[in-house]
Amino acid sequence: MNEIQLKYGCNPNQKPSRIFMEDGSDLPVTVLNGKPGYINFLDAFNGWQLVKELKEATGLPAATSFKHVSPAGAAVGLPLSDTLAKIYWVDDLGELSPLACAYARARGADRMSSFGDFIALSDICDTDTARLIKREVSDGVIAPGYTPEALEILKNKRKGTYNVIKIDPSYKPAPIEHKDVFGITFEQGRNEIKLDESLLTNIPTQNKEFSEAAKRDLIIALITLKYTQSNSVCYTKDGQAIGIGAGQQSRIHCTRLAGNKADIWYLRQHPKVMNLPWIEKIRRADRDNTIDVYISDDHEDVLADGIWQQFFTEKPEVLTREEKRAWLDTLKGVALGSDAFFPFGDNIERAHKSGVEYIAQAGGSVRDDHVIDTCDKYGITMAFTGVRLFHH
Repeated sequence: MNEIQLKYGCNPNQKPSRIFMEDGSDLPVTVLNGKPGYINFLDAFNGWQLVKELKEATGLPAATSFKHVSPAGAAVGLPLSDTLAKIYWVDDLGELSPLACAYARARGADRMSSFGDFIALSDICDTDTARLIKREVSDGVIAPGYTPEALEILKNKRKGTYNVIKIDPSYKPAPIEHKDVFGITFEQGRNEIKLDESLLTNIPTQNKEFSEAAKRDLIIALITLKYTQSNSVCYTKDGQAIGIGAGQQSRIHCTRLAGNKADIWYLRQHPKVMNLPWIEKIRRADRDNTIDVYISDDHEDVLADGIWQQFFTEKPEVLTREEKRAWLDTLKGVALGSDAFFPFGDNIERAHKSGVEYIAQAGGSVRDDHVIDTCDKYGITMAFTGVRLFHH
């Protein structure tokens, strides 16, 4: 089959719509269940490239959670600590496969943004991963294959309409790609830049040591950014993205947005948050949203009298600003990637507040000296990769 007809394009008024192979060859994908839409396929194809590269770079199973053609999370399949299993709501599932751990991390880092995601998996989807996917609100999944039991689980999701796509892992696109905008065709070579540890050797800062974990996390950040709408930055730790700032015109706004997400990820591990007294049978989405508000300065929106009873068996204590800052000060070893250079040291100042100790960025700003000085102020190790990763 060399084309799939779609219900509509980005919006219901954009018809007709299809995906097809211009050279008449067969599509490298097969729809095993559901009817994926235009944006579903955009998420699926971008997500598949991301996890394929993560697997090639790390040797570990990888997963990503996509929304509106940018990743909300991305991770490799490292084991989950008891704390992470609890904040990702998978502590009741027992020991998970590496692929399931990867998706638990990718989905769990920013659960608010991942609501209704499209999933990409680097490996054949197993039963553990399918069981995890089944309980989340999601639009679909793409993978190189599915075990029979996993496929059966997914086919029964969302009253039988869940989108399940199989992709040929050996497929390689043409080296030149085209895009039509306003009736005008753009042509460019595909971005086939290889992102590996060789990019981390130009280190202009006083501190020149990258731990092995830091190198892995920086490569995860850079690969994630390669498939994130620009401008973008990505905070990573322990084999996963913990905060992604995408599609901002100002780089400092990317750094703040992603840093705030990283802070929320870590604050969810605060004892006060982990021990919130939930009412029985609260829905997962309501629990996620309530935590998001509880952690914020708008906590009274869920703690006011007459309101807290909707979520809790007893009224929780406020997580004060001082308690939050003290907890965030214990966050260490975070890595940060940027899809282009940091123009000013304010990005480093903000990153430091979220525990960043390692940075990989393109370099090349007229204020590189200021950025380096700010890194040296905090003992941050920074590499100039010389590589820009804009994605539009």
